[in-house]
Amino acid sequence: MSSAASRFPLPLFAIDHVPPLVVTPAGSMLRKLTPYLFVAPLIAFIAMFTYIPIVSSLNLSFREWNFLSPEMPFVGIENYRLLLGSRDFWNSLRVTTIFTLISVPLRLGLALAIASYLVRETLPSRFLRGALFLPSVTSTVSIAVVFSWVFSTDYGLANAVLGHLGFGKVPWLQDPQLSLWVMIFVNTWKQLGYDIVIYIAGLQAVPQELYDATAVDGGRRFHVFRRVTLPLVMPTTYFLLVISVIEAFQVFTIVEVMTHGGPAGATDMLVNMLYRVGFVLFDIGTGSALAVLLFIFLIVLSFVKSRVIGRRVHYEA
Repeated sequence: MSSAASRFPLPLFAIDHVPPLVVTPAGSMLRKLTPYLFVAPLIAFIAMFTYIPIVSSLNLSFREWNFLSPEMPFVGIENYRLLLGSRDFWNSLRVTTIFTLISVPLRLGLALAIASYLVRETLPSRFLRGALFLPSVTSTVSIAVVFSWVFSTDYGLANAVLGHLGFGKVPWLQDPQLSLWVMIFVNTWKQLGYDIVIYIAGLQAVPQELYDATAVDGGRRFHVFRRVTLPLVMPTTYFLLVISVIEAFQVFTIVEVMTHGGPAGATDMLVNMLYRVGFVLFDIGTGSALAVLLFIFLIVLSFVKSRVIGRRVHYEA
């Protein structure tokens, strides 16, 4: 009786006799292109909604067009000349700059101070983190509508509280001296939670050994904050500074819903002027020129910040 091995003989070749896999030039090219094929949809999406509009805006900034005319005559730098000679443009630039210079330091200072207290892993701290972060993910239009009611002259909550305290009505949104401060307050209230959460992440990355060593040396709380905490959260501060400045120069919804750029241009931001020129007056050429100038200004401002502040940022403890 023959054994199972004789009835079912093993293959005559060993595993090391398997012929090597031959890679053709086409297969090698496909292997190299595979990573790019995976990211191709994302690249196409970014190109369609970012790079192509930028190039189109640059092209339109040298032309005269009103959305309806089939002709777009080339006018050179005429749109830029008209824009730079407009009082409205310089007023919007001034208002946006003031808004940025006040709101950004206010946001970052408050966020760092609050994050220093909420960095502890306690139940109240976790609750307050979520409560403070909620406005940053809430609809901007909804927030603007609610605060339009809060700061209404006749039936607003703010004047109702002041009335109970014996004060008269304050025209929050009608006074050119107050309306910009209201915009700063509303924007800070909305964006503060995001800054706090980012600062908490930065504070949690600070080694506890440094605080322990400072406590042994008898360092005071302010000294510890200045010498230990502040330098080590500089990367976080720099990141938030860049993001906050760009966001401040692009503020639109809050102003458009609450004041429409008024009163008397006191809250007329650059993006609000861009919207009005391009989509209300249908002057696409001048609106595109304003968009290009805003883009260039932010690029230059980011470069200056990276050269002046970025060199002082250290990413190692």
